[in-house]
Amino acid sequence: MTERAENEIQFGEHIANQDTELLWGWGTPAGRLRATRRADYIRSGARLGAGVYALEIGCGTGMFTEMFSQTGAKILAVDISPDLLKKAATRNLPQDTVQFMEKRFENCDVDGPFDAVIGSSILHHLEVDEALKKIHDLLKPGGVMSFAEPNMLNPQVFAERKFRRFFSYISPDEIAFVRWTLKSALEKAGFTDIEITPFDWLHPAVPKPLIGTVSVIGKVLEALPLLREFSGSLYIKAMRPAK
Repeated sequence: MTERAENEIQFGEHIANQDTELLWGWGTPAGRLRATRRADYIRSGARLGAGVYALEIGCGTGMFTEMFSQTGAKILAVDISPDLLKKAATRNLPQDTVQFMEKRFENCDVDGPFDAVIGSSILHHLEVDEALKKIHDLLKPGGVMSFAEPNMLNPQVFAERKFRRFFSYISPDEIAFVRWTLKSALEKAGFTDIEITPFDWLHPAVPKPLIGTVSVIGKVLEALPLLREFSGSLYIKAMRPAK
C-alpha cells in the first residue's frame, strides 16, 4: 500500500462522515444538474447499454454508479475507501447488474476484458501513468475509456490545488489536468481516437432561479476557442486500438 493510497483511504473516511454529495458539489439544485450532464457525457461516450460490461473506477458513494446502471449495462464498481462503499451499498442497486468491490485500482485484479472503463473525478486521485496503462490493459480491443476530470486551467480548480489546506473536500495528493499533457499521457499508454473536451461553467452554488441563464452562458463559453479552455471540467474519451 503506497502512502498516497493510505491518504486516500483516510480521506474517504473523513468525507464519508459528512454529507458527501453536498461536500463534492453534487447536492445542490445546480450540482444535481451538473452531475446529470456529466453522467450523460460519460455514459454516452462509453456507449453504455444492455450487453455492455463496464468497469467504474472510484465509484465512491455510488451516485454516478446508479445513473450509469440505468442504461442496463453490467457494472463492476471499485473504490479504495470502505467507508464510501458502505454508503454506496445503501443504494440497494440490483446485484445482477452492479457489483461493488473494495480495491486500489492500480493493482486491481479484476476479470476483464471490459467494453468500457469509466469514472467521474477519479483519475486525478491516482498514479496517472500507472492507471492509464492499467485501463488500457483491462479494455478489450476497440474498448473505450470515458471520464470527466477537473481542469487545472479553471481558476477555482487551480486555487483548490494551490491552497488545498483551505478546502476540506480536496484530498492531500489529488491533482488536476491540462488537456494537452493529458493527451500525451494517453498516447504514451497506447490509446487512440483521443478526445478531450473542456466543459462545465455551472457552479454548484448558483441559485435555482439563475440556473437556466448561467447554463446558456456556459454553453456559449464552451463554444469559444480560447475561453472554453478555462471550463471547470474536461471530458475524456479514448480507445484501445481494435488491432
